[in-house]
This record gives sequence, structure tokens and C-alpha cells, in this order.
Amino acid sequence: MSGGQLVIAAFAIGGPTKCSGLEIVQYDAEKLQAELGSAFELLEEASEAHLTPSGLEQQFSYFRFIKK
Repeated sequence: MSGGQLVIAAFAIGGPTKCSGLEIVQYDAEKLQAELGSAFELLEEASEAHLTPSGLEQQFSYFRFIKK
């Protein structure tokens, strides 16, 4: 169905390499677009520096896509 929207939150490039002891994958818009393919178009992107309970800063990115 075209016109549907997809919102994804991801660890940002330059962010942590592990979370709760697990390896993670970092994304920017280009890398996420490659994962999703040409069926989705990026509409919006935002970034956040999240402060963890232990006082560490983690970089996150948020992406909004529309299905073509």
C-alpha cells in the first residue's frame, strides 16, 4: 500500500557499540535507506543525545519514511 508511513529509531553513527552487553548496529539515513530499498522515501530525520541512568550519553536518530 503506497502512502503508508514508517518510523524507525536507531543507534546513531558514532553512538554506542553495545547496549546491555549486546552488539548493536549504527545507522544514518543513507545506511537505513539502503536497508529499506527504493520502495521507501525519507521524509524526516531527527537526532537526540540520550542520557542513560548511569549518566552516559548515547546518540540516537529517528527516521520517518513514506512508502512509494
